Amino acid sequence: MTSYTNRDFAFDGVPVHCIAGGAGFPILLVHGSGPGAATAGIWRHVLEPLAERYHVHAMDLIGFGASGRRAAPPYFDIDFWLGQCRAAIARMPAGPIGIVGHSVSGALALKLAAAEPRVAKVMTTGSMGARFEINDATRICWTFPTDRDALVRMGKAITYDVSGITDAWIAQREKTLFEDRQYGPYFSKMFEGDLQRYADLAIVAEDELSRIECPVTMMHGREDEPFPPALSLALANRLPQADVVLLARCSHSVALEWPDKFLAAARLLFG
Repeated sequence: MTSYTNRDFAFDGVPVHCIAGGAGFPILLVHGSGPGAATAGIWRHVLEPLAERYHVHAMDLIGFGASGRRAAPPYFDIDFWLGQCRAAIARMPAGPIGIVGHSVSGALALKLAAAEPRVAKVMTTGSMGARFEINDATRICWTFPTDRDALVRMGKAITYDVSGITDAWIAQREKTLFEDRQYGPYFSKMFEGDLQRYADLAIVAEDELSRIECPVTMMHGREDEPFPPALSLALANRLPQADVVLLARCSHSVALEWPDKFLAAARLLFG
């Protein structure tokens, strides 16, 4: 088993949780933006296998997981999170790096690839970044669940095989979401008002896409309802070098639902 080293740091005065392990080509992994989103959740099936081949760095965005929270809004802040990612990249070994971004962090990864010469390869899962009209499933993903029924609805919105939403899964998620009584109000403040604007804030601009020259692999669940696969296809249409992998019987969480396929694609991209 890989021994991970704590690489916590501060960004803009807020603690950032980051771990590193393994050896080889350095890769930064960044999670999405749903209630309870964190490195410990979305990447839990793939961190160890990745670290057998690569120097893995996995970070919690500020406002999520074991990272701290901002003292004042806006809490959903693409530019702020980009700055946090740049601070993490500066702490990685010198030379080219790869980025794996899930959901909103797929958009972050593409924006970084457009602006940061060190970003040599990008992999996204269930990526945001293109214009789309949010739907009821998107709203469920960006609404803090206040009870068990709402928690189950959220799980079903992001998972194709709902047999995995067991009592044990519910209990673990309840622990993650409800132990800290301040987390619910903070998350609700992050996504207050018209939720469409948060999808719009994550759009990767045309001029940014035109500057991306590195290889890109985009994975998306064919049954992803909250963040439909048309998002990755629309982005790839502006990226001639982008490969798109649509996964059958898969919703939003590729690395959780099909870790072996995720790892196969990662090895093809990162070498």
